[in-house]
Amino acid sequence: MSSLELWPIGNCQVSGLVDADARLVWGCAPRVDGDPVFCALLNNDDGGAAPGAWMFSLEGQISARQAYRRNTPILVTRLEDAEGGAVDVIDFCPRFERSGRMYRPVAWVRIVQPVSGSPRLRVRLAPMRGYGREAAPRTSGTNHIRFLLGDQTLRLTTDAPVGNILDSRPFRLERPAHFFLGPDEPFAGNVSREVATMLERTESYWQHWVRGLATPLEWQDHVIRAAITLKLCQHEETGAIVAALTTSIPESAGSGRNWDYRYCWIRDAYYTVQALNRLGALDVLEKYLSYLRNIVDDAQGSLQPLYAVSGERVLEESVADGLAGYRGMGPVRVGNAAYLQVQHDVYGQIVLPNIQAFIDRRLLRMANLDDFHSLEAIGEMAWRMHDTPDAGLWEFRTRTAVHTYSAVMSWAACDRLENAARILGLEARERYWAGRAAAIREAIETRAWSEDAGHFGASFGGQELDASLLQLVDLRFLPADDPRMVATFAAVEKALRRGEHMLRYASEDDFGRPETAFNICTFWLIEALHVAGRGEEARALFERMLGHATQAGLLSEDMDFETGELWGNYPQTYSLVGIINCAGLLSRSWSTIR
Repeated sequence: MSSLELWPIGNCQVSGLVDADARLVWGCAPRVDGDPVFCALLNNDDGGAAPGAWMFSLEGQISARQAYRRNTPILVTRLEDAEGGAVDVIDFCPRFERSGRMYRPVAWVRIVQPVSGSPRLRVRLAPMRGYGREAAPRTSGTNHIRFLLGDQTLRLTTDAPVGNILDSRPFRLERPAHFFLGPDEPFAGNVSREVATMLERTESYWQHWVRGLATPLEWQDHVIRAAITLKLCQHEETGAIVAALTTSIPESAGSGRNWDYRYCWIRDAYYTVQALNRLGALDVLEKYLSYLRNIVDDAQGSLQPLYAVSGERVLEESVADGLAGYRGMGPVRVGNAAYLQVQHDVYGQIVLPNIQAFIDRRLLRMANLDDFHSLEAIGEMAWRMHDTPDAGLWEFRTRTAVHTYSAVMSWAACDRLENAARILGLEARERYWAGRAAAIREAIETRAWSEDAGHFGASFGGQELDASLLQLVDLRFLPADDPRMVATFAAVEKALRRGEHMLRYASEDDFGRPETAFNICTFWLIEALHVAGRGEEARALFERMLGHATQAGLLSEDMDFETGELWGNYPQTYSLVGIINCAGLLSRSWSTIR
């Protein structure tokens, strides 16, 4: 079992991670990149009563088992004691339509229901503030506890004995107990009835959302769980999509590769909406396109690789000294200095998802001529910068090069603008962008191809390899059967494949030689195997990757290619995208059902 056995809950405003013992060990407020009021995950937690956790436990507890309610992020944990007592802990964040808008408060809801015997329940609720610097001061009333969290206050409303919660004193659970931790305002109505209604309406919302997904025939459960979790990674207020829900889970043990992923990388979000679009989840795409339009409007002549979910440009990186780190492996970083980097692939990743808005008549807002002209400004950036050095998609911090993947993304930006101009009937602009795309293509084919090595290099004039070269097919730069692509795939597989895993690159970087495989690269390998005619091998490798998922059916960013242990931030959107894309590519058709 992976040590990352964590179950996400959320409502597209806040989220939480519940561990295998029903402890809420990670949750930030008032949004995903806020202060982690539940931070036990990064507090050198040993599975006990660490500060920064919300625990339910039974006296004499002997087991815990978990499952989501079907097609929802509503988690149910069955706790059992040695005397035959059992309770169910139901965890969710409310999300449903109310008063003509989506109700998604900064709130976590927990219900504990007696199932059998005479269970004695202990509740420990210890939120922190200031990134683990101190326990949140509290005040209490007859049926509530207020936690003072600096700029905000959270109020727990409950029908359980408040004194027992304040003192962490066990009590016999003879009827369901309801807990609503949310805004600091009086709770309207009867807490048990209102919370029960929230649960019912939240379950209905998610099941109806899943009902609209165009899932492949095979691996449906995996695809549905990945899709739900990707949606939880969207901050609905702005449409931004974060790369992961966590910060500073290292890429490998003691590596120092601890990064804050609670921000919107244009690259990661592009792959996310691409995957969800294949399932027909247009609501995520529409909200993200709105976010992108605001980013383009505020570009100030340049684009960053990542932004805050609010659209804020400055993400200064610092270390949270109050937290020891995941399994004691610090540092815990807040912010990400990659916002200062130059990464030229971002131009294509803004243009590509926007092109659908010129074509797809299902969208509530289709793109117009003004949108096209805004995107042309991005295309001009791609043209100017396509053959200039950048940090690349792997975000090297101490060196730059003209990266082939970035140049191909710049080509894709111009190529798709040509398509958009054709759709709009703008013949002169169509010719203009066709010329730009052709010139970039010539540069790539001339300068990224190595005659000596017999394959494309990861940078202009170089022979080094990285897994992003496998994306030349998906981006439609080359067909899979082009001899140059065949040779490049063979070289990449030989250099970077480690059994059933794929490295992103094998050379040393700013932190030494990588010690884990990058999960999305393994999924790119699976796609490449399939289009190369090695379908059975691709299916077998995909099944093995699914076997490495957590009990929740999810993956983190990285995996030890010898032990299969998961590392890196969790749940990682890249990795969930890989599940969706590979399942769609490899699955038998629905038409095969008779």
